[in-house]
Amino acid sequence: MTLFPRALRLPRESFFLLGPRGTGKSTWLRTVRTDARWVDLLREEVFQRLLVAPERFADELRPLPRGSWVIVDEIQRLPSLLHEVHRVIEEQGLRFCLCGSSARKLRRAGVNLLGGRALKRAMHPLLPEEMGAAFDLESTLRHGTLPVILASEEREERLGAYAQLYLKEEVQAEALVRNLPGFARFLPIAALYHGQSLNVANIAREAGVARTTVNGYLEILEETLLCFRVEAHEARLRVRERKHPKWYWCDPGLARAMKGGRGPLAIEERGALFEGWVAQTLRAYRDYRGAFEDFSCWAPTESREVEVDFLLRRGAHFVAVEAKAGARFQENWCAGLRTIAPLRGLKRRIVVCPHGPSMCLRDGIEVVPALEFARMLSQNALFP
Repeated sequence: MTLFPRALRLPRESFFLLGPRGTGKSTWLRTVRTDARWVDLLREEVFQRLLVAPERFADELRPLPRGSWVIVDEIQRLPSLLHEVHRVIEEQGLRFCLCGSSARKLRRAGVNLLGGRALKRAMHPLLPEEMGAAFDLESTLRHGTLPVILASEEREERLGAYAQLYLKEEVQAEALVRNLPGFARFLPIAALYHGQSLNVANIAREAGVARTTVNGYLEILEETLLCFRVEAHEARLRVRERKHPKWYWCDPGLARAMKGGRGPLAIEERGALFEGWVAQTLRAYRDYRGAFEDFSCWAPTESREVEVDFLLRRGAHFVAVEAKAGARFQENWCAGLRTIAPLRGLKRRIVVCPHGPSMCLRDGIEVVPALEFARMLSQNALFP
């Protein structure tokens, strides 16, 4: 298995490390913290021992000198252990990495039990800078960049197995839903909304479950870190603006697998998959490098042809980004960027496309190929 260097920087104090299954959290930690004491809650004997007597946790760590690192893997399996972690940090001066693939149980148990004593970090699917020469956009849109998938010679079959593993281990085993057949019907429909405005009523009707149930299902996908929303921005540019968020999966291969997609990419799915990859790349660099503070989407209600996929904000300044999967530049790609031009604080307008040379149009709109855009993010060079 190829070990890719990761863009995530190791904190110097205790932290939570959260990310979807298969992103390489444990592999990375074993690489960068070779001296750490490892507590693996996936090992049943460890889980059962600490479940029955959590007070043993502090006793087992007592011989470690102050400042030592302890990694607790799959912390969401035993969130009550956070009480003991808190006590050990205070009394023994140890540093912890609390690693997991679900924020759901942690939030419900109260991550704030640590009273701000632990930072929060995220591990994302692989980025172009991490993969180097191994990065290929076509393969990325088809199979994604989860390390667990890239390590397989049968990537499409492995993606299907990943989807089933999610249902079995994250949902069924943790009893996150009562109606597993309903949730299984919901998943491919949620995958079809990848890169689309989120319409809960439509999803509920298509899945045959109540609207309130769909809201709960969407929350599960977000809290198990597989999906995220990009909220709508109210620019107030004298037009009525859409207020529905857009919905994205964290990995294009995973989005395809959940809806049963196999084989070469179809023309009609390229746009959403490419836009989703841009969204996830933005999200990763926000978390890894602080490339911007937050991002949103923007569109007037009057026209489905006019929108801005991503509006990045740093302080009072904005950068508008439109993702287009076409092979050749077309002027109509710029419609949304031209409509939003009067936005106060707007510093740049960028069209991101798969390939081709960079261009700057007469009105200042930049056309940038995908790898160049990722490089700009990696160097924190989007904002002037």
